[in-house]
Amino acid sequence: MKFSIGTPLLAAVSFASLILPATAERILQSTSLNICQENSGFTASLFNVVYNPSEGIAKVNISAISTIEAKVNFDIDISAYGYSFLHKIIDPCEVGLAGFCPMVSGKLGDPFVLPVSSDATGNIPSIAYDFPDLDAKVKVFINATDGDRAGQSVACVEALISNGQTVNLIGVKWASAVVAGLALASSAFLSGLGHTNAASHVAANALSLMSYFQAQAMVGLVGIPLPPVVQSWTQDFQWSMGIISVGWMQRIFTWYQRSTGGTPSTLITEADSLATVSVQVQKRAISLFERGASMLPRNVVEHGAKILKRGNVQTSYGSYIVYGIQRVAFRAGIESTNLFLTGIVFFYIIMAVTALCVVAFKGGCELAARQKWMKGDTFLEFRNGWRTVLKGILFRMALVGHPPVTILCLWEFTQGDSPALMVTAVFFLIALNAILGWAAYKVIRVARRSVTLHRNPAYILFSDPQTLNKWGFLYIQFRASAYYFIVPVLGYTIVKAFFIAFAQNSGIAQAIGFILIEAAALIAAAVLRPWMDKKTNSFNIAICAVNFINAIFLLIFTSVFDQPALVTGVVGVVLWILNAACTLILLLMLIITTGLVIFNGNPDGRYKFMADDRTSFMKSQSQLATTTELDALAITARGEKPGYSSVIDLEDDSSSHNRGSLYRSQGSAIESTNNSHHAPSHYAPPRSPVDPINRTASPYGGSVSSTGRSQNNASPAGFKPPTSPR
Repeated sequence: MKFSIGTPLLAAVSFASLILPATAERILQSTSLNICQENSGFTASLFNVVYNPSEGIAKVNISAISTIEAKVNFDIDISAYGYSFLHKIIDPCEVGLAGFCPMVSGKLGDPFVLPVSSDATGNIPSIAYDFPDLDAKVKVFINATDGDRAGQSVACVEALISNGQTVNLIGVKWASAVVAGLALASSAFLSGLGHTNAASHVAANALSLMSYFQAQAMVGLVGIPLPPVVQSWTQDFQWSMGIISVGWMQRIFTWYQRSTGGTPSTLITEADSLATVSVQVQKRAISLFERGASMLPRNVVEHGAKILKRGNVQTSYGSYIVYGIQRVAFRAGIESTNLFLTGIVFFYIIMAVTALCVVAFKGGCELAARQKWMKGDTFLEFRNGWRTVLKGILFRMALVGHPPVTILCLWEFTQGDSPALMVTAVFFLIALNAILGWAAYKVIRVARRSVTLHRNPAYILFSDPQTLNKWGFLYIQFRASAYYFIVPVLGYTIVKAFFIAFAQNSGIAQAIGFILIEAAALIAAAVLRPWMDKKTNSFNIAICAVNFINAIFLLIFTSVFDQPALVTGVVGVVLWILNAACTLILLLMLIITTGLVIFNGNPDGRYKFMADDRTSFMKSQSQLATTTELDALAITARGEKPGYSSVIDLEDDSSSHNRGSLYRSQGSAIESTNNSHHAPSHYAPPRSPVDPINRTASPYGGSVSSTGRSQNNASPAGFKPPTSPR
C-alpha cells in the first residue's frame, strides 16, 4: 500500500529530474535545527550539516544548549515530501557519539565530523541528490532511557534537508525579464512606425504576461507555508515586484533607515556566514508560535499574534523565523527592513531609465533625419509628439508598477521601519493610485462623450492621437465597448494587495481571499471577454484559470483539510510543473508572434481588423495626405507641425468645445471644396470636435467600412442612420 501512495510523487519527481541538469558534486545539507515539541531539552541557535556521500562523512557545526542529564537514544524518522521512507532507533553509545553518551547539561559548540557507513549511504535514493528544492526532513526524538523520565521524549529536533539543486535560477529571471521588456519595446517601435494594430496586440500580450509574472510573485509573498519548490519558483519572478538585491544599494538603504530613526535588521549579515545564527524558513503548516514562540514571554506572544509588527521573529534560543514577505526578502538576500525601499527605488529607476531611453531615441531620430540616414517622414508622429508619447509610456510603466508599489506601501504600514519610510509609503501609495484613478476617470469620460456624439466609444478614443498616445495604455488592450474594464483591473490589484499586506499572520484568510478574488477574475474574463479579440481573450482567460488553480493550491498548503503531508508535497510539485509549463508556453507564444510581426513586411496584415472600427480611427496623421491647400493653411494657422496634430485637448471640456467651433468653421470651408465629391444632405448629425479624418461619422453600429462583427464585439442594434429627404 505504501508503494501505491508514493507512486504519483515518484512519477512527478522522476519526470522533473529528467528536465533539470545535475551538478557534479552530490551533497545533502541542512542549515537550521528546529524545535518540534514544547519544553524541549535541546535547542540550537546554529546548525550547519553538510554530508558528502563520496567522502562518507558529515561535517557538523552546531551551537546548542542541553538541559538533559540522562542516557538517551535517538528515534530518527526521515521523510521526503511528507512520505516517510526510513525509521531507525540509534543508541549514541553504540556509535560512539561523543557528548551524547550520556547527555549532560551545558553548551555544545565545537564543530565535529561524523562518519557515515556505506550501509546508511545505500539507503538514500539517488534521486534525493538530483531533484531540485528537495522537500525532505529528519526528525529526531531524544528519548530518555533512565532516570525519572525514562521512556519519555525529553527533546525533539527537526532538520530540513536540501541538496543544493534549485529552480531559483538566474537564467529564468533574466529570460523572463528580457522577453517581457523586449516585447514592450517592440510594441512601442511598431507604433512609431505606424503599425498601430500590430503594436496594440503585442503590447496587450506583453502586459498580460507581465501581470502573470507578478501573480506568481504574489504567491510567494503570502504568509502561507509553502513547499521549497514553490518558494524557489515564485522567487524567480520577484524581479517583477522590484525585489532585486544590489549590495551597494542595500548599504545606502540601511544608512538611510538608521539616519531617519529606524533600526535596521542585520539578519542577512549574521546568516550569510552561518557562524552566528540559523534561520528557519517557514515551510510546513505549523503555527509560527507553536514552533518556537512558545518559549517567549506570554505578553510578547500575544502582542505578536495580534499585529506581527516590526522586523524578524526571534526565538528565545537565538534562531530566527521568516515567513511570507520576510521569507522572500531573506531568500533574495535583502534585509526585511530594506525591502520596501528596494521595491520603490527600483520602480522609479525603471521609470527614469525608460524616460531617458525615449529622449535618447528622439534625439537619435532627429540626428538620423538631419544626416539623411533615414527618410524624413520616418517616426514623424513620434518626433513631433514625443512629449505626449513619453507621458503615455510613463503611465503604462505606472500601471505595471501598480501591484508592487501598492503591496509594499501597505506592508510598510505594518512594519514601521522608520518615520521617514512611513511618510514615503503614504505619499507613493496615494500618488500612484490617484494618478491611475484619475486616468481611468478621464478615459471613461472621453468614451461616454464619444458615445453621446457618435454612438461609438471607439471614435474619439482611437481617432485622436493625443488621447491614444497618452491614455491608450488603459484601454487599448480591451475592445472599445469594454473601455471601463481598467477599473475592475485596478480594483483587483488593490484588494489583492490588502490581503497580502495585512493578512500575513493568517494563511487561511489569505487563501480564501485569493480564491474569491481569482474566481471573480476568471468569471469576469470568461463571461465578459473584454479584451480586443479572440486570441487575446484566450490568452488572458488561460492566465486567470492558472491563477485560480494556484489559489486553490494555497488553501491546500494551509492544511485546513488536515490532509497527509504527502498530499501537500505532491501538490507543491504539481504547482511548479503547471506554472513552469504555462510560463514556457506563454513565453514561446509571445516570442514567436512578436518575431513574426517584426520581420513581416506588413505587420498589421497578420491581425484581423477589430470589429469596433478602431483600425480605421487609429490611422495615423502621417499617413493622411493633405489634399487641399486649405488643409495646409489650417495646419499653419493652428501652429501645428505636419505629421502630428495636436487636435483637441480632451482633458478639458471647455477647451474642447472652443476648439470644436474652430474646426466647424474650418470644416465649412473644406466641405465647400469637397461638395463635388459628396451628395448634399439637409441633415447634420452632432459632430465631435475631434474629426482629424474627414469621414462620415459612423453610428454605434459601425462605420461604413466595417462589414462584419464577432459576437463578442457586436454593437447594440436598433440604431439606423437617418436618410436625406428627397
